[in-house]
Amino acid sequence: MGICYGTPVDHSPSKPPSPDVSKLENKPNGLGGNLGCENVKDDKNSTPEVNETMPSSGKIVTQNLKMFTLQELRAATKNFRPDTMLGEGGFGRVFKGWIDDKTYVPSKVGVGMAVAVKKSNPDSLQGLQEWQAEVKFLGKFSHPNLVKLLGYCWEDKQFLLVYEYMQKGSLENHLLRKGAEPIPWDIRLKIAIGAAQGLTFLHCSEKSVIYRDFKASNILLDGSYNAKLSDFGLAKLGPINGNSHVTTRVMGTYGYAAPEYVATGHLYVKSDVYGFGVVLLEMLTGLRALDTHRPSGQHNLVDFARPSLSDKRKLKKIMDPRLEDQYPLKAAFQAAELIIKCIESDPKNRPSMEEVLETLQKISTIEIEPRKKAKARAKNHKAKREEQPSPQCHRSALHGRARPHY
Repeated sequence: MGICYGTPVDHSPSKPPSPDVSKLENKPNGLGGNLGCENVKDDKNSTPEVNETMPSSGKIVTQNLKMFTLQELRAATKNFRPDTMLGEGGFGRVFKGWIDDKTYVPSKVGVGMAVAVKKSNPDSLQGLQEWQAEVKFLGKFSHPNLVKLLGYCWEDKQFLLVYEYMQKGSLENHLLRKGAEPIPWDIRLKIAIGAAQGLTFLHCSEKSVIYRDFKASNILLDGSYNAKLSDFGLAKLGPINGNSHVTTRVMGTYGYAAPEYVATGHLYVKSDVYGFGVVLLEMLTGLRALDTHRPSGQHNLVDFARPSLSDKRKLKKIMDPRLEDQYPLKAAFQAAELIIKCIESDPKNRPSMEEVLETLQKISTIEIEPRKKAKARAKNHKAKREEQPSPQCHRSALHGRARPHY
């Protein structure tokens, strides 16, 4: 999950404030439209920090989200039974549940629509703040590359969020988990492009949004490996009135956070571009952004890999061996050149996410060399033959069946 950091949070008991979602527009911004930044309004009015008191019912006035009761979410998740838990993060635990796809009432396992229910740690003010940000941003924005927020619950000092269920989980689990099925080159590019589309949309919305916590664990994948950004708990509105940055306390994950943000608390829109460059580097190398188990001098992936990104021969040595050479070297080198630009120390020198997206789309058109394709076909054919049992051999109970991959 990475090492998270931030200034201590005040845990003194108080009436939780409410996100002023009623003032947010409920119209989807850019859904199905152009991802570019042209003709985007430059709204000079800032949105004030949320300080209002939550009504006793916990109700938020918004047409797009359903207000669930705690009882409903307990029923949907079998009372948050341990075997329904999908994962755990700084906010709290995430459980799989089932609801009717039309009425959203709880249903039996396997009936209706699967959902992911994020449940905050009790009495956590930080959890409340992240819950507010999620409702504030995902309640307003709608885009194919942002995970869909279906509803929320605020009851008994617990804060819950209900999302669409993403069948393949996080990019981190597929890319960085030991023993995971390797992701082919074309799927990696598809994921990178989808994530770039999500960030581009946020940066180019009417009031630009800085995601602030872009990392592999926050990129979720559906059944077709379509990428969607999740976890908007640290999202911030971008600078206004001609300012270049917003100043805020430093929060995020070591290894992904941009150096200028860590050093000064100055958060730029292009601070997200740095994080994107780090994730793209993880996708090329199959290595974590930060790993203290690697040899000394290699703990930080950016510092370790940077010298190899501008040399094709050195680049080949750090490419993910699980790709088994099944990628176009030209495309990999262009991706490496893009990474170099994204991780520039000065945010002014980094490309915009719109430029990043355009470059990735061009890279995706570069096809693998015919000889590599032939080699891959031959290897797959050989693997299939080896999987087939010999006709003279009778399978015994000792052999069993091969375990399916998830």
